Amino acid sequence: MTIPSDSSHSVPALRLSGVTMAYGARDVVHSITLDVAQGETFGLIGLNGAGKTTLIKGILGLRDHRTGDILINGHDRLVGEAKKSLAYLPEKFEPPWFLRGAEFIKFSMRLYGKVFNLDEARALADHLGLNPDVLGHRVQTYSKGMRQKLGLMATLMTGAELSILDEPMSGLDPRARAAVKDALLQTKAQGRAIFLSSHILADMDEICDRVAVLHDGVLVYIGPPAGLRDRAGVDNLERAFLKVIDTPSAAA
Repeated sequence: MTIPSDSSHSVPALRLSGVTMAYGARDVVHSITLDVAQGETFGLIGLNGAGKTTLIKGILGLRDHRTGDILINGHDRLVGEAKKSLAYLPEKFEPPWFLRGAEFIKFSMRLYGKVFNLDEARALADHLGLNPDVLGHRVQTYSKGMRQKLGLMATLMTGAELSILDEPMSGLDPRARAAVKDALLQTKAQGRAIFLSSHILADMDEICDRVAVLHDGVLVYIGPPAGLRDRAGVDNLERAFLKVIDTPSAAA
């Protein structure tokens, strides 16, 4: 399925329409409908087991959905045009240990038809607090935080119009998290969309234009972080999230 072009409306970077996903006979994600606009940073919030990973796998084409449509830049998630528009950083990112950091980024960019520039890679590494010299070292020498930064570098340097980031702050200290948030804001400023999940809700509050709360496979809120805080009557996104999932009617 492809959305017809319409000069008066920008095609969403990501569109989910009535998406239901199941494990066996049991539905675990129920009738999810949401759009992520071009240039939007959109956060997915939920407890472990809420269905976040299942939904992300569905967007990536790694799991089938029982009902509904998943479109990336107006194209079905499985067609080549959609795959070229999408880059993904998993939570447990393990790049090939035998490659050097620069080699991994170069390989990733080649998949998107991009030319690797070492100076640009070194500049981004420095911005993320990663010693640029380690790009010449094999990945097997990297710490968890270094591997996470390498994965983010490769994801962002592909130039993909939609980046899906699963717990991108995992394993990062506060200084590194601040650098990553700066990099994501720069990506947004380029008109590229970001769809991310994270348990660090303070970060989501800071960088996301909108968030979706997924609880027991159902979306109970979609909107700005400030709107979630207002509806819950608290000034902290984490407390607002907990209040909404304990009393879903508060988000209605």
